[in-house]
Amino acid sequence: MNKKLTVLNPFSSGEYVVYPAHGVGKVADISKQTVAGSELELIVVNFAKDKMTLRIPMAKAETTGLRKISGADTMNEALSTLKGKARVKKVMWSRRAQEYENKINSGSPIAIAEVVRDLHRNENLAEQSYSERQIYEQALDRLANEYAIFASITPADATQKLLDILSK
Repeated sequence: MNKKLTVLNPFSSGEYVVYPAHGVGKVADISKQTVAGSELELIVVNFAKDKMTLRIPMAKAETTGLRKISGADTMNEALSTLKGKARVKKVMWSRRAQEYENKINSGSPIAIAEVVRDLHRNENLAEQSYSERQIYEQALDRLANEYAIFASITPADATQKLLDILSK
């Protein structure tokens, strides 16, 4: 006898969600699909910017880190993190780069804000290396996209607001 597992669905079609490895996406559909003889309930998430669609089994949504857009408390903490003083450890760049990548892929706006804060350079400071710039831009983009959805503004306006906070 095959028992059917039903999982409570915290997501609804049309809402924005955050997938840690890819950033902000929009739930396109919640569908049932038969895979290898068993029926799975899938959350279909579209990432328009990357032209990518992700299908996540409902039962695995929590373990993959899929979550709703952060609330006011988390966003305010992330923005106050940006106002803090940059903490750059005195370890090799390759090790720091790995730590920054892990923070970005954690999906936590606060961890991503730490990366943005630590790698932000004012125009009058020394130039960044290519890899530093890539990680910085990826982190800024992820944070700005989530902030844009949270604040109901465009990603460009969100990026500008984050840069304004960093330049103070």
